[in-house]
Amino acid sequence: MTGPGGPAGNSGLILEALVTTLDPGGAMHLAPMGPHLDPADPGRLLLLPYPDSDTGRNLRRHPEGVVHVTDDVLLLARAAVGPVEPPPPAFPARHVRGFVLAGACRYHEFRVTAVDDSGPRVRLAAEVVHAGRLRDFFGFNRAKHAVVEAAILATRTAFLPAEEIAAEYGRLAVLVAKTGGPAEKEAFALLEAHVEKAKASRQK
Repeated sequence: MTGPGGPAGNSGLILEALVTTLDPGGAMHLAPMGPHLDPADPGRLLLLPYPDSDTGRNLRRHPEGVVHVTDDVLLLARAAVGPVEPPPPAFPARHVRGFVLAGACRYHEFRVTAVDDSGPRVRLAAEVVHAGRLRDFFGFNRAKHAVVEAAILATRTAFLPAEEIAAEYGRLAVLVAKTGGPAEKEAFALLEAHVEKAKASRQK
């Protein structure tokens, strides 16, 4: 974002998305990520992976990938807590060496243009070289949003207090129970199990 709210800074819109990159063997790697973007300049992205994350290492080695917007919160939850096996259907990207998730609503093929690894998070400025739309976005739903929030919390069990996560999960569980369908409820149950497992391992 180029300044406050632009692709060279940190204060732009954060889009909850799924990112595919290539692993060392050339296979698709899938992970949730929140790229920063400026809605007025959709041709640029800022990715902030941790240096030791698979996505960060993959993009340093092969600086191309695909950002996906999806309403499939079950897939997002599965990607948040570990490798998705079997991997979801995908097809080759058109303008970068990578993969597009076949079930995504829309996607943005990108190429990294600049790297700044001076901070705790690697800053990867990227340009969108191709964008596509595969299907309509389902629409707003409180349960879907709740699963997204729960997935974000599930990735932070190593440093957030367990009591804080439990309190948030209690609040989010009500929204999922009231407004969610089978996919949202399955996703939330998956995340709850992950959080409980992480809590137990920290108590040992």
